[in-house]
Order: sequence, then C-alpha cells, then structure tokens
Amino acid sequence: MAGPKPRVIVLTKPQGQSFGFFLRIEQGEEGHLIRALEMGGPAELAGLKDGDRIIRVNGTFVDDLEHNQVADLVRKSGMTVTFHVLGEEAYNQAKVNGINLADPHSHPTQGQPTMNGVSAPAPKLKLCFLQKSSAGFGFSLKSCRGDQGIFMMDITAGGIADKAGVKVGDRVVEINGENVEGATHDQTVEKVKASGNSIMFLLVDEDTDKYYKNKRIKLGAGLATVRHLPQKPRIAEMTKGPSGYGYFLKAEPKMSGHYVGEIDRGSPAERAGLKEKDRVVAVEGEEVDDCTHEELVDKIRQLGNRCCLLVVDAETDKLYKMGAASPLLYWEEIRGSLPKPSQLEPEPSQVPAPIPAPIPVPAVPTAVEESYKPKLCRLEKTAAGYGFHLNGIQGVYGQYIKEVVKGGAADRAGLEDDDIVVEVNGVNVEKSMHEEVVQMIRSSGDTLVLLVAEKAAYDHFKARGIAITPQLLATEQKPEPCAPAITQEEQTQRSATPPVQPRVRTPSISSTSSSEDVRL
Repeated sequence: MAGPKPRVIVLTKPQGQSFGFFLRIEQGEEGHLIRALEMGGPAELAGLKDGDRIIRVNGTFVDDLEHNQVADLVRKSGMTVTFHVLGEEAYNQAKVNGINLADPHSHPTQGQPTMNGVSAPAPKLKLCFLQKSSAGFGFSLKSCRGDQGIFMMDITAGGIADKAGVKVGDRVVEINGENVEGATHDQTVEKVKASGNSIMFLLVDEDTDKYYKNKRIKLGAGLATVRHLPQKPRIAEMTKGPSGYGYFLKAEPKMSGHYVGEIDRGSPAERAGLKEKDRVVAVEGEEVDDCTHEELVDKIRQLGNRCCLLVVDAETDKLYKMGAASPLLYWEEIRGSLPKPSQLEPEPSQVPAPIPAPIPVPAVPTAVEESYKPKLCRLEKTAAGYGFHLNGIQGVYGQYIKEVVKGGAADRAGLEDDDIVVEVNGVNVEKSMHEEVVQMIRSSGDTLVLLVAEKAAYDHFKARGIAITPQLLATEQKPEPCAPAITQEEQTQRSATPPVQPRVRTPSISSTSSSEDVRL
C-alpha cells in the first residue's frame, strides 16, 4: 500500500531566536508532536500545524528515535532545519494500516531530487553584495507582464552586478534584508537609490523559485548561499598547547556578543587565524549569541583539547547584518558535508553509545589507500595572475587544471596539470557548472584555496564511495596534549590539568509521566 506523502517544511530562525514551537511526546499518542506554535513564528509561517508528526529531520528518519535524540538533531541543525511531517490524521491512519514510514517507497517526496537514493541538497537563493563604481551597478530592474515580481535585466558583462553573481532573470526577494516581493517597480527602484553606493540583494533564479513555490516555502536569507559575498567568516580550529589556546575572551561595552581580546604571539589561537576584536559567532557550529560570558567559557573548556570557532571581523559582521543573514550560513555551507572528527577518529578508550538510526559518513581510507591523497593548495595571486587555466565544458559538471605556469602561483602551491578541482574556497564544486566555478575563482580576491585530486586518486575514492574532503588530509595527524582556554576574567592555570569530562548543555525540559517537551 502506498504511504501518505509527507510535507517538506524548511524552517529558518532569526539570529538569537527559536523556531517557534514545542516538540512533545504525549501519553497515549505516537510520534514526535508539534505543539504550542508561536503566532507569527517561523514554524507557523512555514506551515507547521498543531499535532503534526515529525518523520524526518534533515533527511534522517526519526519516528523510532528517543525524544531527546530528535530534539538534539533539531538543535544541531543550526539556523535552518528541514522537516518531513505528516498531519495527525494521516500519521495515525498510516500506523493503523501498518505502513512502514521509514521506507522511502511508501512516501515519495514531492519533487525532491535524489542522488544515490539520498535526498540531494535543495537549491539555494543567493546573497549578492554590490559596491557601486563610476559606471554604476551594471544592471536594470524590470517588471514583466504576467509575472509577479521585479527581475534583474541588462547585466553589464564584467560589471559590478555580474561580478557579484547577479544573473539575467533573477527575481528580487529582499533589499538590504527587507522583503520587497510585494513592492511596485517604482518602490523597488526607490529602495535601490536610497541604498547609496552599496546594496545587498537576496535573489532567486527561476528554477529555485519554482522549487520553493511548489513546496509553499517562504523565501528568506536562511535559504541562501553566501558564496558570492566578498567577505567571509573564518573558521578557527585550534588544538591546545602547553599554555592553553592563548587568547582572551571579552565583552565589549555597549556591544552585544563575545569578542576575542589579546592573543599570545605564536599561540594556537594566532596560528588558527584569530584576530583581536573578532566576534565569536559559534562554537562547534552552535550559535553562542544567547550565552553569557561564563556559559561560553564553560562551553569551550568542556570541549577538551580541541575547539572550533566561527568568527567574524567587524567588516564581515556588518556585511552579514546588512543582509539580515547569520554567519552560520557560511559554516553550514562549507562544513555541512564534512563528518566530525569524532566520527572519523573515535577515541579508543571511549565506548560509543548505541545510535538507533546512524547517519552514513564517508568511509575512512585504510593504510592501503594512504598513497592516494587530495591536495589543499593555497594560491596567492601575483601580477601575472594565478598561473593556470581551468578547463571544463560549458554547461557540464567537472573541472580540471591545465597549463600550470612553471614558477607561478599555482605551481608553487602544488597544482599540476590534470588535477581535478573538488572544492573552491571550501565549497564543493563537483556538481557546479564551468561558468559557476570560474565566477567563484574570479570573486575570490587575491587568495584562492583549492582542494584538488589527481585523476588516479579521484577515481580511487569515487569507486569506493569515499567523499573527497579536507578530512582525508588529517588521517595521520595527532592532536597534541594541552591545557584549558584563556578568558578575560580569569587566565587559566598554566600547569597541566586533567581534561574535564564534557557535559551536555540542554534546553529547559519539562517532563512528567505523561509527556515530555522541548522548546525549539
């Protein structure tokens, strides 16, 4: 018997706020229930209903998971989460009929593309930042009869809009973080003029627009790629040294957030690229805006000997706020496909807890495979450019390196002819068109980071189903032992101390014998 078709709901929460619902289990009711929807909150606006059952979270089947496991999956989703849900009646009827809700053939998703049986990533809107030149922005705005909305037209080749990622036919969704889908042509033009010399657009192309309209998903910056933006947040991965991480955390007066203070010269923090006055956005991918100073310090200490921070400098922070976008979008975009170190290198002394529905991760190369490695190449542009050609067929996936100039930037970075390009500045481009990859390289400024693999290595990993990521470069690295972090209020003891056992910080949970719920 064909099963019911779940609704696909994508939720994006404003920075520092919740998704606007409670996740509950109730006595006498099966499944994970949506309750207490906030009027006007992200969940209600996206179409969630009271009594809906969550079937999948980001593609993971959760109907047979414990309540706290499902809540944890939602919390770890960051700013955006994708649910497959069934209404109360459809869910109960499926249970009565004995339908296996975990079987994808029982409930095919509505138009969701698949790759190797796994849901492919949903298409994305794009954030484009334009800084006016003497020739203007290099685009026109047009409204087309019969089509609702304002569209980008007359893009000047090589102009500001073109370089920022704007394409002919893109529909304008937001200007400087404000939705303009209901604005007239004149009102939209007026907003552009009022922006002065710089403007941030949230745009959607025709195919992406149709995708979200079919799913009745409200468009917003949380659904956008940030790869076109000129400034990028930074990911600082640190392993403690004998004297800790070597930096201070502080709170700036009259400013919200947590900031990096003084950094010790030669410390892990300095080597990881932390800068004084950087704002700390997230720790291990979890937003920390709502944490007190003490809670943030405690969170970092509990991580043990390694810590990963997402930070922004003042200019990048201002840019993202201009588009009403969270820097976590950058984290999710470049790290979403990477397994955590704990998934690749479990501590031998730890006994992993059983997981009812494990999420598949890329296989780890064995000793036999160690001769096959990708290369992470950092190029610094010279007056002669990067010193290589990018070859590919227009409109076809797959790009490779050609004509590496001897002694040029590419040659010095380790690039070789016929290397296959896997990532550009941390973004996977294996399924990107040639024109898109060229644009990404052009917009990268004076520094370019490429993850590449020679053809033999590329074919080797693909034949074994191993995702090619920077994690493959780290299989032989061993973390060095060290001590706790340094904060503004209290500098850590310089003597080595036993590692603190991690504690899981949970949200407010109220539970009785009949129900349990978590506010999300």
